[in-house]
Amino acid sequence: MRFISTDVAALAPANLADDALLHTQRELADARRALESASALVAAEIARRSSRDVGHSGLAARHGARSPVQLVQFLTGASASDANRLVRVGTLVDTDAAEQPWLKPTLGLDVPSVDAIRSGLGSPTSAVPSDALAHAARTLASEAPTLTIDALARRARQVRDDLDISSVGLREEERRSERFLRLTPLSTGMTRISGLLDPESAAIVVGAVDAITSPRRGGPRFVADEGEPAPQADPRTIDQLVLDALVDLVSVATQAPSGTLFGKQQPRVRVLVALSDLEAGTGAGYLEGQQDPVSLETVERHACTAGVVPLLFTDDGQGIDLGRDERYHSPKQRKIIAARDGGCRFPQCERPPGWCEVHHIVPWSEGGNTTVDDGVLLCRFHHLLLHNNGWRIVRTGARYDLIPPGSHDPQRRPISLSQKSPALRRLLPAVAS
Repeated sequence: MRFISTDVAALAPANLADDALLHTQRELADARRALESASALVAAEIARRSSRDVGHSGLAARHGARSPVQLVQFLTGASASDANRLVRVGTLVDTDAAEQPWLKPTLGLDVPSVDAIRSGLGSPTSAVPSDALAHAARTLASEAPTLTIDALARRARQVRDDLDISSVGLREEERRSERFLRLTPLSTGMTRISGLLDPESAAIVVGAVDAITSPRRGGPRFVADEGEPAPQADPRTIDQLVLDALVDLVSVATQAPSGTLFGKQQPRVRVLVALSDLEAGTGAGYLEGQQDPVSLETVERHACTAGVVPLLFTDDGQGIDLGRDERYHSPKQRKIIAARDGGCRFPQCERPPGWCEVHHIVPWSEGGNTTVDDGVLLCRFHHLLLHNNGWRIVRTGARYDLIPPGSHDPQRRPISLSQKSPALRRLLPAVAS
């Protein structure tokens, strides 16, 4: 293993010519990768000697650490996630990928690259056998030297999606299940925000924040203080602008009239999907600005929601329109539907109209019309449920029935959807019951 000097004084980067400076940076990167790979092997051996089988006589326990990962963290000063990655990838290399043979082509790469490929490709399934994953890993290993870790991770996910497009919905649901937002009060009086956004949530939140902050990102920003004619330089950082934009969005929403909190005039989110996929009911779509695909069920659900503009493209990239002018329920239609339904129509759901979206009971792609009769209020959770889990709503005159999927009820017996509007129940008790 070859290392170069890490003595900053000896490097004297300010004295290097351009070519030498770039060459030194590459050498340092190669040395870092080599050291990290060696560190992963050592971490794996620490983990082996700290096996639970040996109890308190294990290496980690004898040094006061609860786990080998914690011991590696103590020794390296790395974060818990980085220490865990060293142990995980080192174990994979040390065992010659006996449990994950499809990753053998990646074992000559550095630790972050191996982990990015491992995470992106996932495990074999009946649709994607291990030899297909091995071929994909070999391809990704050859591309890895030209890609950043983030780009390699995206590329690995893309390859897996291409291999198993039918499971995009499942992987989408896995990402959605990992979403969270946590507010942690600190002793300093500040509050830390931490969380993860699934791609769909990110498309909405990032799009809204970018719409507010992007005009002020490109150059000097100026604000005018009240009573002062001359604008003053905006002292806020970009990160502070983003936070202020998020706070402004919440403030505006909380000042909305009662019953319209977080009203559904959402930021525009473009849903991109091939017409052939939409017509065939197979494949996947994409939310503009997001790298990971979403299921066709999600595409259809977005097509129900006001403020979302679906753009359909043929396979040769030619843009087409949908052939019907009125795609979204108008504000007047929404008011009528809200007064009729009184909130989410799903049984036992208490979400008010302002929290709901209008669902087309006949999907737009199947020729459904944007009418009051064929629009039903559903909260976002139950809107997701209908589109992603095989539920349907059918109408017979003024009656609406919920048809469950076979997994919920093999006989798929209709469930009557009662109206929840108190005014309608008083005016039309026979219809509302």
